[in-house]
Amino acid sequence: MVTIKNRKEIEAIRECCRIVVECLQLAKDMIQPGLKTSELDRAIEKHIKARGGKPAFKGYRGFPASACVSIDDVVVHGIPKDDMVLQDGQIVGIDVGVYKHGFYGDSAITLPVGRVNEQKKKLIDVTRESLYAGIRKAVAGNRLHDVSAAVQQHVESNGYSIVRDLVGHGIGRALHEEPQIPNYGTPGTGMRLKEGMVFCIEPMVNTGSYQVYTDAKDAWSVHTADGLPSAHFEHTIAVTATEPDILTKSDLF
Repeated sequence: MVTIKNRKEIEAIRECCRIVVECLQLAKDMIQPGLKTSELDRAIEKHIKARGGKPAFKGYRGFPASACVSIDDVVVHGIPKDDMVLQDGQIVGIDVGVYKHGFYGDSAITLPVGRVNEQKKKLIDVTRESLYAGIRKAVAGNRLHDVSAAVQQHVESNGYSIVRDLVGHGIGRALHEEPQIPNYGTPGTGMRLKEGMVFCIEPMVNTGSYQVYTDAKDAWSVHTADGLPSAHFEHTIAVTATEPDILTKSDLF
């Protein structure tokens, strides 16, 4: 069931989202060649706790870290490790969730490590643009798949593919609520959007094929099937009657 949030509940989610944004800014400030991904994870966890929150991902269905750190061909759910060191020319997706006072916030960004090539820069740009193409459709009265179709159209018109095995989601008192929000679909279909719905819209865009697989070794890291790079952006938004309210809004992206 999709829950409608009142103003007080949305503001509680926004407070979580502020902490998430601070963590993403921290990640941007830290990321450079030679950084251990485990160092980044520890810094994010420390900041969340200092702000009175709890890492939403740590322990969720057994996930062992506070942030997902996904490098190059890892689409999402990369596990930070002491022996995983960032290298010049990579791109890295940082996904952070925060729990505080009974509510959740969630956001993700893909960042360059040092100097990246033009192909990776364009992948990042198109993925970010597709997120906002979807967000613009998230207003009361539209259909859910208007959001999905807008993301898909922007991605595919630029020669990339949209991951189909993973979706966005509702959020609030649980990290993952109904509805599921695919990043592909037919305009004019899906549930009618209503004011007070709160969603995480999160395009996952591949350079090559949209096909992915989960690493059997860690049971979490989702890789592109062809080994080509992937990018991921995510905002938590509230649906209103006029324009989407981006609860994780920042100057980062």
